[in-house]
Amino acid sequence: MSPSPLRLLPWTTPEGNPCYLSTDSSQSRLSLLADDVEADQLDSGEQVLGGARAVLRDPEAGERALRFALTRATESLEDVLRVAVSRGGRIEAGGR
Repeated sequence: MSPSPLRLLPWTTPEGNPCYLSTDSSQSRLSLLADDVEADQLDSGEQVLGGARAVLRDPEAGERALRFALTRATESLEDVLRVAVSRGGRIEAGGR
């Protein structure tokens, strides 16, 4: 039996390094927590996208509003890309 591939978790260490999980069960407590965090990150990304679009549509939006929207959009994009990489790795590994 081959070992399960490592799962990229949806958070990083305090130093910003990736975190990985080694488990044989997608139903383990940490796997389920990671699933919940991923879902929250995707939901947050949708909300941030809506807010960024609103700022971009507002011709009166100032530099602070634009910087805030871009900062949040960048943070959300980082989270969503981590989720995509993690899920892509699990698909390639056969959905474990």
